[in-house]
Amino acid sequence: MDIDVFVAAHRGEWDRLGALVRRGGRLSGPEADELVVLYQRAATHLSIVRATAPDPALLGRLSTLVARARSAVTGSHGQSWRGIGLFFARELPAALYRARWWWVGAAAVFLVLSGLLAAWVATDPQVQASIAAPEEIKELTAPGGAFESYYSSAPAASFAAQVWTNNAWLAAGCLVLGVLFGIPVVVIIVVNAVNVGVAAGLMAAAGRFDIFLGLISPHGLLELTALFVAAGAGLRLGWTVIDPGRRTRADALARQGRTVAGVALGLVCVLLISGVIEAFVTPSGLPTWARVGIGVAAELLFLGYVFILGRRATLAGHTGDIEAGDSLPMVG
Repeated sequence: MDIDVFVAAHRGEWDRLGALVRRGGRLSGPEADELVVLYQRAATHLSIVRATAPDPALLGRLSTLVARARSAVTGSHGQSWRGIGLFFARELPAALYRARWWWVGAAAVFLVLSGLLAAWVATDPQVQASIAAPEEIKELTAPGGAFESYYSSAPAASFAAQVWTNNAWLAAGCLVLGVLFGIPVVVIIVVNAVNVGVAAGLMAAAGRFDIFLGLISPHGLLELTALFVAAGAGLRLGWTVIDPGRRTRADALARQGRTVAGVALGLVCVLLISGVIEAFVTPSGLPTWARVGIGVAAELLFLGYVFILGRRATLAGHTGDIEAGDSLPMVG
């Protein structure tokens, strides 16, 4: 083998590998993949040189390069926690902030629809009669009835897991089905607005609207906000199908799809918190003001996370695209 020809053919790859290694953990997703590929090639080149042309200078250079690259690749797992932290500090809040008008709009539609329906149900006995028999409504709305007992119908830990799973599936439906032009997302929002509106109206008609608010507010503020965020992200994905902008439709959908994946991961955590509140706080013996205060505090923390941290991350150039973001850890 001609050493000079071999070096000339592969010097560019070695130089590029050395540059990636020197950058350490500040690599994007594609760059991390490139690091792994170039490391594997350099290791192969080292084996070839050892077997066919053991030039001491070249062996020393390649051995050093391969060792440093191996350390970067295998050591990248130790940086995974840093990457996760940067994702939650940069990419996720940026994605939530950039989609804010979509999910604020979804929230507005939900609240107006459920509010109007609640007022209609509460003030029209004929509408109440069309919903259920008087005995069934009384069983639902009476003190200790189905509406109140629902929150203590199972052991707290089991109930939290059940609520978390159900809400996660609901949010996933908004996120995944949004690609169908957003139509299923609208259906999900309307159905849930109807359910909340009917329950609120029946409780108000029974003179127990304060109980309704006291039970739904602790967990419902954060839970519904998570649903609105999922709906907004799904609607934005659906709009990308219709209008990809200046990018090709495939590229635009890929970018928005990666952002939706990041939002899904974040909502899993948000819904876990709301599920714990619903299981342990909502049915607890705490005063109503304390239970509602916990729900309000959780909601304010989330909104602060979006509108303060998210705005800051957006101004810094982060988009929520989990592949384009430089906060991802390298993968070996």
